[in-house]
Amino acid sequence: MTAREREEAHRVASPLELFFDLCFVVAIAQAGAQLVHSVAAGHAGEGILNYALVFFAIWWAWMNFTWFASAYDNDDALYRVVTLVQIAGVLVLAAGVSRAFENHQFLLVWLGYAIMRLAMITQWLRVALSTDGAERTMALRYAGGVLLCMIGWLGLLVLPESGRLWVFLVMAIAELCVPLYAEKAFTTSWHPHHISERYGLFTIIVLGETIAAATVAVKSSVDENDALGELLPIAAGGLLIVFSAWWIYFVVPIHGHLRSSSQAFLWGYGHYLIFASAAAIGAGLEVAVEQAVGKAHISTLEASAAVTLPTALYLLTVWLLHSRYFKVGIAQQLVLPTTALLVILCTFLGTWAVLAAGIVTGLAVAVGVTLTARMTVRQGARTA
Repeated sequence: MTAREREEAHRVASPLELFFDLCFVVAIAQAGAQLVHSVAAGHAGEGILNYALVFFAIWWAWMNFTWFASAYDNDDALYRVVTLVQIAGVLVLAAGVSRAFENHQFLLVWLGYAIMRLAMITQWLRVALSTDGAERTMALRYAGGVLLCMIGWLGLLVLPESGRLWVFLVMAIAELCVPLYAEKAFTTSWHPHHISERYGLFTIIVLGETIAAATVAVKSSVDENDALGELLPIAAGGLLIVFSAWWIYFVVPIHGHLRSSSQAFLWGYGHYLIFASAAAIGAGLEVAVEQAVGKAHISTLEASAAVTLPTALYLLTVWLLHSRYFKVGIAQQLVLPTTALLVILCTFLGTWAVLAAGIVTGLAVAVGVTLTARMTVRQGARTA
């Protein structure tokens, strides 16, 4: 299992990687559904904490495989089988999400995570057996670090509930440090275009799951309560938010910016917030729908915040991670941060909050397109 070329031409996501992403979204959908139940029942703080923990396990396993595959995907039979084992692991994790949220029982979540991580250790050991020198040292560091962290996560099972938050904080930091430590010995030959495509495809799938969850919620509420008038503003606003979220993420090609390891680490790690907030938008829309038909035990303000806060977080993290590198002038730089602030203020507009947030994000796209067009015309005039 030797490394692929970093400058390999026509490198694109494989059918196995696409299948891998789709199966991981099953777990994300489960985490989102449980977040909806927690927020709608008035337990937002506890629900967000559980969501952050479970989503970290899903995202981290996905991210580790993605960067590994970008460097070492040889697509042989053993590689495919081990990848399918990882998919089985995330499905086990998904089966345990409801228990983790409702009863704070993390056995199935840990077991699913362990299956995924053992498969990852197997892949790194294959690299170690196929290489030598610094590259072999790097692969062994990855395998050893992953194994130690997997053991550390046992704290979620054996420690009392009061100590689990500390286990999560300590082990999350430890997990994040493994790649930093391993790649001090040798930098993997990940492919910038392939990595940016993989992240983009996963963003699309998460946004698609957001639309699917919100659509089902609206349909069910219309069928059960005949409340189309109350739900139309939420549906329209939700669509505008998701469409704008897609546009804002893909407005610039990011692979050209992913050249150094420091940039790649910050960008890759930061996507935890992008993926988590994108999925949380769908959960927030479901909460808003349930509150509009009287099924949620929360106020209109709380239901609105369930949509506007993750939307604002998504806008800020997309801007921080890559959009700001392509903005010229103060006006372009301020579009997304200002939009995030206005979206938060929309929270206080009552039943029209979601529609207002959708209009604001849609206007942000229009303003961004206009400013970019004007800049292009000016640059063209100067060139002429």
